[in-house]
Amino acid sequence: MRRRSKKILTRYIFCIAIGLFAIIYYAMCAYSVISTPATFIVKSGDSVSAVASRLDRQKLVVSDMAFKFAIRLRGGGVQSGEYEIPGGASVWRIAGMLARGKIATTKVVIPEGLTILQIKDLLRASPDLTGDVECDGIRDWGAACDLIDGDIFPDTYYVARGTARLAVLDLAYKKMQGIKNNWLRTRRNPPAPLRGWDDVITLASIVQRETPKTSEMKIVASVYLNRLRRGMRLQADPTVVYAITNGYGDMRGAPLLRGHLKTDSPYNTYVNNGLPPAPIANVGSHAIRAVLEPADTKYLYFVADGRGGHKFSNDYETHMKNHADWREIKKQNNLQLNSDNN
Repeated sequence: MRRRSKKILTRYIFCIAIGLFAIIYYAMCAYSVISTPATFIVKSGDSVSAVASRLDRQKLVVSDMAFKFAIRLRGGGVQSGEYEIPGGASVWRIAGMLARGKIATTKVVIPEGLTILQIKDLLRASPDLTGDVECDGIRDWGAACDLIDGDIFPDTYYVARGTARLAVLDLAYKKMQGIKNNWLRTRRNPPAPLRGWDDVITLASIVQRETPKTSEMKIVASVYLNRLRRGMRLQADPTVVYAITNGYGDMRGAPLLRGHLKTDSPYNTYVNNGLPPAPIANVGSHAIRAVLEPADTKYLYFVADGRGGHKFSNDYETHMKNHADWREIKKQNNLQLNSDNN
C-alpha cells in the first residue's frame, strides 16, 4: 500500500513538473504581449535590470522577471544598440536579440560613378544615419575627413541604424584601400602608358561616367588608351562636366554646350593633354577591370547610338557619320517628345 502511495505521489509530482514546465515554456517562448513591431534602444552602460524595467514599462515583455530569467539563461548580458523587435516576439526571442547584439540595420547603397559631393548628399538624405558628413575640425575620422574622388568603393553597405555618416564614408574608404592593396601586392603593371594605381583609377572614373553598360567598358577603356598612346587628347565629356560643376559631376538637367568644351580647367580633357590630375568619380570593380584588361581594338572614337550604348570607329570620317546618325536620333526623339506633350 505504501509502495502504491509513493508511486501515485511520484506521478503527481511529475505531472505538476510537466505542467509548470509547459507554463514556463509558453510564457517564455510562445506568449507575446507585442502585437506590432517596436523599436527599443539599449544605451551603453545599461544594466540588465534597467533594460528589463524599460521593457516591462513599454509592455514589450510579460514581466521584467521573465526577461531577467531569460537573459540569465542566454548568458547574462545585453549589448547596446537600437533593436527592431518584431510583432509576436516572445521574451526568449527578445532576450536572444539583446544578448547577441542583433541590432537593427539599414542598407546604404552607394551607386557607381558618383562623386564624393554626390555621395555626401545621398548620405545626408538617409534618415537612418546620424551626424554630419563633414569633420568640422574634428580629425577623429582620419581619411574620411580628406576624401577625394576615387577614394571610396561604391557598394551596398549594411550598418547599424544610427551609424554616423562619417563612419559609412570610412567603411567605403577602407574597402577601396583593401582593393588597392590587393592589386599592389600582385605587382602587376597597368597597360601603357598608365603608370600606377592613381592613373588606373583616374581612367576608370572616366570610363565609369561614359557608359553604364559593363559590356562596353573594356572597349571604352581601349579607346582612351589608344588615344593616350597616340598623344591625342581624350576629349571626354564627363571631365568637362566635372570641371564646370566644381567637382559635383552632375549638370542637374542643364545641357552640355559647345562653349563648355573650352572651359579653362586642368580637368578638361578637351583643352589639356593626358589624364586629368585626379579621378572624376568613384568607381566599381567593372570599370577598374576594364582599364586593367582593356579590349584589343584600334578604336579612337565613339558616340552614343541612341539605345543606351555607343558606336565605335577607327577613323574620324566614320565617327562623323556616326555623329550625324546620333544627331538625327536626338532630333526624332525631341519631335516625339514634343508630340507626346501636345
